[in-house]
Amino acid sequence: MNVHKNARLTAHSRAELVRRVLEEKQSAGAVAAAFGVDVKTTYKWVARFVTEGPTGLQDRSSRPHKLNRPTPARKVEQIIALRRQRFTGEQIARQVEVSPATVSRVLRAAGLSRLKDLEPAEPVVRYQREHPGELIHIDIKKLGRFGQAGHRVSADRAVRSRRVGWEFVHVCIDDASRVAFSQVLPDERKQSAVAFLKAALAYYASLGVTIARVMTDNGSCYRSKAFRKACAAAGLKHIRTRPYTPKTNGKAERFIQTALREWAYAQAYPTSDRRAAELPIWLHRYNWHRPHGGIKSQTPISRLGLIQDNLLRLHS
Repeated sequence: MNVHKNARLTAHSRAELVRRVLEEKQSAGAVAAAFGVDVKTTYKWVARFVTEGPTGLQDRSSRPHKLNRPTPARKVEQIIALRRQRFTGEQIARQVEVSPATVSRVLRAAGLSRLKDLEPAEPVVRYQREHPGELIHIDIKKLGRFGQAGHRVSADRAVRSRRVGWEFVHVCIDDASRVAFSQVLPDERKQSAVAFLKAALAYYASLGVTIARVMTDNGSCYRSKAFRKACAAAGLKHIRTRPYTPKTNGKAERFIQTALREWAYAQAYPTSDRRAAELPIWLHRYNWHRPHGGIKSQTPISRLGLIQDNLLRLHS
């Protein structure tokens, strides 16, 4: 039984109320005062018990047995038809000659309350490259720097790290294997983006992976001539996502969320420098030991097909 949190009576207490009135012959006023309810409530439950027996003490639905003036089916069809023509609720109410509340109720029941409900949802197109190195995703996440633990840790809002600025977490993830690489850099300018790209390529090369393509968003650092030249020098094809479609670079976006949850906000770091120092440790665990749901709970490093000798040499 789903009892309201502020309900005075349950089915059990209603039965006790009725018993005191009918068997012990206590007055309705005294019983009402004992149970903290109105006298009318006492009479109501006694009457239901006398008429229906114990079943009359159970909760009932507040839904009316019938509507005195239900919306005619013809008008319901008109409302839905006009909605499919992109009419607003007010327009529909005036044309069909019903209240806006009626239009809202009909549209809600039909699942057409929002105009975007008229358009079928685009199917999710999941893609994954077949071989490691075919495509890497690169993105940046900005995090605030701090010289001491903030108020969420100290519980003192007067404790703040003032004018310490920001730091930028550059991330890279391989589309096929999900092997990731990340660095904390002081900015998101073109020089940092180029330096990170070179560091990422060197990291994957140490694992025996040659990169062919790189995907980024449309940030200014990725649209710069310096980044374009760096891609050309490394023999990379640079792909940029469509504007306002972060899902295109979804693997990098998802990796950022995982990093925030399992590294950046996983514990109370005393300083942002300590947090940055923990990144390589967590990244090692992510690549070598953490099962990844997107690759059938395998570890990312297992997707590279490294031989045992290489595995022992690289796992340090």
